[in-house]
Amino acid sequence: MPYVNIKITKEGATAEQKGELISGVTELLEKVLNKNPATTVVVIDEVETDNWGIAGEQVTHRRRKGI
Repeated sequence: MPYVNIKITKEGATAEQKGELISGVTELLEKVLNKNPATTVVVIDEVETDNWGIAGEQVTHRRRKGI
């Protein structure tokens, strides 16, 4: 039973986009690893940009600077 956890910053991904991620990852696991889609679990966690850091800096600050 595959379990996939996708973490993205909380910046407006739509329900449709999340649905595409879930179905796409499920299809990929079936195609590449022959995993049963009925037992594949995909979870999407949305993280506030204040709680996500890159290169020692909060994503919120990086976005403000245009990085």
